[in-house]
Amino acid sequence: MFGKTFIAVLGAAITTVMISITPMSSAVAGNDIPGYWTTKSGEIWRNGFGQCWRTQYWKPEHAIAECEGGKPADSDSDMDGVADDQDSCPNSKPGVKVDARGCELDSDKDGVVDSMDRCPSSPAGTAVDANGCQLAEADSDGDGVVDSKDRCPGTPRGVTVNARGCELDSDRDGVVDSKDRCPGTPAGIKVNATGCQLVSDSDSDGIIDSRDECPGTGSGQKVDAKGCELGDVIVLKGVNFATSSDLLTGGSSDVLDEVAETLKRYPDMVVEVAGYTDNRGAASLNRALSQKRAESVASYLASKGVSSANLQPRGFGAESPIASNDTAAGRAKNRRVELHIIQQ
Repeated sequence: MFGKTFIAVLGAAITTVMISITPMSSAVAGNDIPGYWTTKSGEIWRNGFGQCWRTQYWKPEHAIAECEGGKPADSDSDMDGVADDQDSCPNSKPGVKVDARGCELDSDKDGVVDSMDRCPSSPAGTAVDANGCQLAEADSDGDGVVDSKDRCPGTPRGVTVNARGCELDSDRDGVVDSKDRCPGTPAGIKVNATGCQLVSDSDSDGIIDSRDECPGTGSGQKVDAKGCELGDVIVLKGVNFATSSDLLTGGSSDVLDEVAETLKRYPDMVVEVAGYTDNRGAASLNRALSQKRAESVASYLASKGVSSANLQPRGFGAESPIASNDTAAGRAKNRRVELHIIQQ
């Protein structure tokens, strides 16, 4: 008897519950809620764990975020204007502009978002740093030419280079300036590793072949600056003076410079610097003038580095003419200075 009564009561209770839960018919705030069981008052029925009860007609398109463990469909947590369920960047900073995916804009597409980009207009393809600014190209040797344009990487610090990053060779002899011991070598001259002219002295007279006007001079023979054998008397052709004066004229220096070069090569050589005149005028005046002219030549040679101790100036006046004094041409030859080698 008791058993029948219990079954009847339980059945009535179940009937009551089923009657109070109506599928696909209730509404909340005037909106239908298909796919979920609701109470007569329109609330979604939940179990003891707070889970919404689905009906047998539930489909994915009926899903309500709050029932399926998510947020409301229109939720926008970072308030960037893109709903959370469509926001690929759900933590955008307040106020930044975002694209349709909810991610901050990168207007110049350099990989750095606008709010972090200090150089917002970088050209397409430019490599940039964390601030969105172009990366400075490396200059490994610090010569002022970036590596991509440097044809001479590894240039020593401090040397001057050209636009290609290569050290200068000012005289273009093939030896860079920092290694060139003879800067200013004339164009076309062959040089050694230190930038100095390659010399050849075939007759070993101390005068390189390119300047030797007398090749084949005997070994040990003393020669002048042109490589020609020195005699006991050297007439200084081209050394002239102003009229009645011991003042050297302009063209004399070239001749005397060569003489000085020769005498310096033989530091033990002692010479008499002999001055002469033509036969016009008083003998005493001519001798005095020739002495002054000899001293003028000796003084010039000493100024070019010749030891003054090896120079003995002496005036001979009109003595020992080498041409006739009857003609102007002859007298011009007699007005001369000679070097007489006293000691070799």
